Amino acid sequence: MKKVAVIQDMSSFGKCSLTAAIPVLSVMGVQAVPLPTAIFTAQTGYPSFYCEDLTSKMDYFVEEWSKLGASFDGIHTGFVTGKEQIDNIFTFLHTFYSNETRLLVDPVMGDMGEMYKTYSGALLDRMKELVKSADIITPNVTECCLLTGLSYDKLQTYRNESDYIHALEEAGQQLQQTTKGTVIITGLNPPSVVPNKRHVGNMYVDANRSFTSIRDYNGESYSGTGDLFAAVIMGGMMRGQDLVESMKLAETFLAAAIESTSKEQIPREAGVNFEQFLRMLL
Repeated sequence: MKKVAVIQDMSSFGKCSLTAAIPVLSVMGVQAVPLPTAIFTAQTGYPSFYCEDLTSKMDYFVEEWSKLGASFDGIHTGFVTGKEQIDNIFTFLHTFYSNETRLLVDPVMGDMGEMYKTYSGALLDRMKELVKSADIITPNVTECCLLTGLSYDKLQTYRNESDYIHALEEAGQQLQQTTKGTVIITGLNPPSVVPNKRHVGNMYVDANRSFTSIRDYNGESYSGTGDLFAAVIMGGMMRGQDLVESMKLAETFLAAAIESTSKEQIPREAGVNFEQFLRMLL
């Protein structure tokens, strides 16, 4: 069984980060090996939460796993609390990354044009360095703007879907040339010419092609969907799937989970009812 080191936080409430990645990777036939960057009582979208930062503990994982002679087929990074944790990730990569290892970086920094509460300029600068090492990165639109300098506010002023897509495609190509890997931008919300009709989608960009997938959108945004998406992409890589095929699988999986969650009128910060749809990933 292939093993993936998953470096991100553990949030007790919110169905995100490790509590999202572990079940997805497991059902896709991959052993998830967690390295928690922090422990939260609830994800940061809740009005109140406690965080135990584990920056000072990360080196112990490297040390102890080295003693075990551990190796990983994949390394998956997500939420980090700051610049120092990215420095620790580089130490981890120096120890465990090889030519046979696939590195997925989900540059978790914000969403819907807003920065997360832990965001800082120093974190952005270091994240730009980390994504250069990745085989694939999965930023949402906000994170793509942060990494490339594309104006999120200007992006929202476009009234034509093709203009919106073109602007993001240019940013995606800029990122791809920086990383030399594959970029999948998540959470596209292009404008619609039909009143009261909204769309959502993802954009795939590699050295040879770009591909945009758009579908109807119910206007709801939930905690953890980006983490679930990235985990499906990593699981797909581990079992040798084409990345576009994995992207479409992630979309179908999330669409079913979001529809179910919306019907139950669950608060956005609580995450989606993905558990009953994990069988779609088999």
